[in-house]
Amino acid sequence: MSYPDNEQLKVAAIQMISGPRVEDNLRTAAYWIQWAAEAGAQVVALPEYFCFLGNSLKEKYALVEPFGAGPIQDFLSEQAAYYGIYLIGGTLALASEEPQRFYNSTLVYEPSGRCVGRYDKIHLFTFQRGAERYDEAQTIKTGKAEPTVITISDFCLGLGICYDLRFPELFRAMPAMDLIVLPSAFTYTTGQAHWEVLLKARAIENQCYVLAPAQGGVHENGRRTWGHSMLIDPWGQQIDCLATGAGYVSGIIDKKRLAAVRTDLPALTQRRFS
Repeated sequence: MSYPDNEQLKVAAIQMISGPRVEDNLRTAAYWIQWAAEAGAQVVALPEYFCFLGNSLKEKYALVEPFGAGPIQDFLSEQAAYYGIYLIGGTLALASEEPQRFYNSTLVYEPSGRCVGRYDKIHLFTFQRGAERYDEAQTIKTGKAEPTVITISDFCLGLGICYDLRFPELFRAMPAMDLIVLPSAFTYTTGQAHWEVLLKARAIENQCYVLAPAQGGVHENGRRTWGHSMLIDPWGQQIDCLATGAGYVSGIIDKKRLAAVRTDLPALTQRRFS
């Protein structure tokens, strides 16, 4: 589906409950990509860890791919080309210079199947409360501390991943964006407390749309993720949301809406600190 004068873009965020079997996860992702694409989405985004969420470090390291080659990257490329969409590939593990750590990376594919963007997660999640404990730095190497922005059909997209949501300076370092895309796997604990308010804050302060595909449910390894994949407009209004379970949310990114919000409240032009 196309829109006149590149004024609108239909986007979709897929929500999953990924498990330890890559084949099952890719099959589920393909199913929802098809649904979103056939409903007219031109940009489809997958959640963080869409291809694997398990317990075994050995299994996780076995899935690390060199950038530019590997079955998960092939899957993303093929899906983008088959449906003629831009596909924002959630995250996958890409090889780093350190054999014991990998990058948690988002890759973007254009309708030809060519990779046109890469973002390596900068901020690595650390949390401990009682028996609940996470420390991504044990296995993940932090990406280079610089923003990643790509252009899709004259729309400017800024990329972040999950925990990056808590660091507004990352998005302030970007040029004026039309859309922020944040593949995520927020825990139930932190998501219940902060997910929606943080997403709305990023949309309001940057006067742009925010698209957040998430993991949403109880996983085979016992982890519970918050879900609530959503699309938010530049005024902070929720356009669509899926609380839990697999599926997708979608909506229209509209340049006239962006322009109206920025004209009514010209905050982006009144900044005094950079």
